[in-house]
Amino acid sequence: MKNPESEKDFPKEITSSVETPCFLVSEKVLKRNVAVLDYVQRRTGAKILLALKGFSMWGAFPIIKNHLNGVCASSPNEARLGKEEFGKEVHVFAPAYSESDINELIKTSDHIVFNSLWQLRKYKDLLKQKKIQIGLRVNPGYSEVKVQLYNPCAPGSRLGIPAEELKEKDLEGVDGLHFHAMCEQNSDVLARILKSFEKKFGKFIHKMKWVNFGGGHHITRSDYDIELLCKTINEFRKKYNGIELYLEPGEAIALNAGVLVASVLDIVKNGKEIAILDTSAEAHMPDVLAMPYKPKIIGAGEPGELRYEYRLGGVTCLAGDVIGDYSFAKPLKRGEKLVFLDMAIYTMVKTTMFNGIKHPSIAIFNENGKVRVLRKFTYVDFKNRLS
Repeated sequence: MKNPESEKDFPKEITSSVETPCFLVSEKVLKRNVAVLDYVQRRTGAKILLALKGFSMWGAFPIIKNHLNGVCASSPNEARLGKEEFGKEVHVFAPAYSESDINELIKTSDHIVFNSLWQLRKYKDLLKQKKIQIGLRVNPGYSEVKVQLYNPCAPGSRLGIPAEELKEKDLEGVDGLHFHAMCEQNSDVLARILKSFEKKFGKFIHKMKWVNFGGGHHITRSDYDIELLCKTINEFRKKYNGIELYLEPGEAIALNAGVLVASVLDIVKNGKEIAILDTSAEAHMPDVLAMPYKPKIIGAGEPGELRYEYRLGGVTCLAGDVIGDYSFAKPLKRGEKLVFLDMAIYTMVKTTMFNGIKHPSIAIFNENGKVRVLRKFTYVDFKNRLS
């Protein structure tokens, strides 16, 4: 479980300086990721958007927005955040919209993508009047996502219009097609998805102004095949007369760019050593339980790999608030800080204030090691979520 690159990106003198719990983001890693994405844009002419559902830390937007073309949002709140803090293109998709949603979105959005023909027909004239680009999400009928919780093309999926439900007359007034069929995957998967997408929807593509390849592209991962991605995009655009093309990764922008620093509050024993931390899988990193998966920790190994083994538990009352079993070279001590890796994505956006436990602060540090705490949460934040 050792990750030397992340240990280098998050040195102990930085992580040990913050009050816990704390989400700590590296400007250096963000810049590195954005540079990779910008390279893809320059090679292909594609436009890359930040998916706010994965990373909405607007205090970091100044680092990102000079290189990417905008954001994609899933709600009026995300769209407004993108408009106010990012200031470029705002694209929106949701499984369905209320009238109040649409009335808010027309104030902030450049593209709105519909998930059904009924909603398209209901709102099309209004969007045309407001000069907002209209898209339809389609289901390409193929994906390789193993975890069904994250599979947009699973049987019976509510996401995307199946090919058999779409006729040419339905596309009157539609500017583009959108599909999303990936999750943390490489470009070879995209190439295979495109074969199904073109087979099912190719007859419509020439009539479109743009196509959106959705998210799930792990472009900044060390083993990602960027050359194949560029080749795939360039061939697609050439085939369809230079059609405008969008990608909207969430994870790739902030992959490995943040950690969650937590402290050991106590150590108890019940058949094994159990360290109770001032953080929580349930409240602060819910995908650990939902997916499930076990996050990596700087200096820790799998059970049996190092000498001292511990189960790491959260501080909420939930019996299953357990992060996982780990091993360490030295015995853990009360007050010791642990650093959970890759905690910038799908964490801050999904946290809760369950039990009213202390919420992680949000901090960022630059190449010179200067840490800035952007937000601390207090009782007032907890109270104001309720009434």
